[in-house]
Amino acid sequence: MAEKAFVMIKPNAVKRGLIGEIIKRYEQKGLKVVAMKMIKMKKAQAEELYKVHQGKDFYQPLIEFILSGPVVVMIIEGPRVIEAVRSINGETDPLKAQAGSIRGEFGISVRKNIVHASDSIQSAEQEWKIFFEENEIFEYLCGFENEL
Repeated sequence: MAEKAFVMIKPNAVKRGLIGEIIKRYEQKGLKVVAMKMIKMKKAQAEELYKVHQGKDFYQPLIEFILSGPVVVMIIEGPRVIEAVRSINGETDPLKAQAGSIRGEFGISVRKNIVHASDSIQSAEQEWKIFFEENEIFEYLCGFENEL
């Protein structure tokens, strides 16, 4: 059964022109984008997305960074999608991320680590509901589904 994950391409990746490269890596793995848009995140959205970090010393700088430019928010679907996305992204700290992973190849620091992705099916649904309405999520068949 296909699962859904929330993924956000952070402002530094957008500014560096990495949107296409990042999406390509998910699609090459056989995952499909079922919703996507570029937005200038509102402060209330950023605070809701990162509410689990409220009160931590890095919370306010993280909010400021996320609001510093446009981001791309997506819902990605596929089998074991949470695990797959986390593997493609690499460790949160780019210096510890696997070679060839998105963060390992393009990341600068823990805060500016190129992408955000949900860590569970439950958090994925909570996160994507901050940015997407149900009618913005699409169902369609793609090539990999014939392989399953």
